[in-house]
Amino acid sequence: MDYRRIIPCLDTKDGRLVKGIHFVDLKELGDPAEAGEAYSRAGADELVLLDITATLEGRQTLLEVVRRTAERIAIPLTVGGGVRSVADIQALLDAGAAKVSMNTAAVRRPELVREAAEAFGPERVVVAMDTRVSKKAKSGFEIVVRGGTEPTGLDAVQWAKRCEGLGAGALLPTSMDADGTQAGYDIPMTRAIADAVKVPVIASGGAGTLEHLYQAIVEGRADAVLVASIAHYGTFTIRRMKEYLAGRGIPVRL
Repeated sequence: MDYRRIIPCLDTKDGRLVKGIHFVDLKELGDPAEAGEAYSRAGADELVLLDITATLEGRQTLLEVVRRTAERIAIPLTVGGGVRSVADIQALLDAGAAKVSMNTAAVRRPELVREAAEAFGPERVVVAMDTRVSKKAKSGFEIVVRGGTEPTGLDAVQWAKRCEGLGAGALLPTSMDADGTQAGYDIPMTRAIADAVKVPVIASGGAGTLEHLYQAIVEGRADAVLVASIAHYGTFTIRRMKEYLAGRGIPVRL
């Protein structure tokens, strides 16, 4: 893919669109299907919908929310949250997802990544990685699971390489430290992962300015940028984000 993608992220809880800081202090922002349709019309390249409490609550993603959102958009939808099996992935694809994201389940049982890639193709498999700065990890970043509540001691860069080897078609590393702060992406973490793998890496967590998007792509070497707060709160339109990047020499689809 020769252009860089802007991907709004729809975090959902109990079927409603929410946004927090550092994975907590969630604020309800409305209906994810309505937001998804607006972003699709506004020129977003893709959407990510994450049922952020599914794993903690021990349940599957709310399929009805996925269906309603998928029906109203004309761009690819990646869905994650509560994915534990190939059957879960099939259900999400049947509900309209183009790709499925897994996080905690992949850490618990890495073979799920391989099974998914073999069953549906690597292009449909995204491994989400929640990371935080840690002196315990060789790279300086460790993987945290269960909605950011459980540290694993797993080195983020080593885990990224393993996921690529298992067949993941893309990686979505989110910095817990930067999430919702609008102070910028964790560039060192994003770059460390992007430099270690050949599959696309989507920068996530912390976008607050147009410059942050540029930094994630140029300094972080991300193939795409996930945006939430700056899009949900109307700070910048998708068009403005793309025009800014294009003006600085980044190839985007206008």
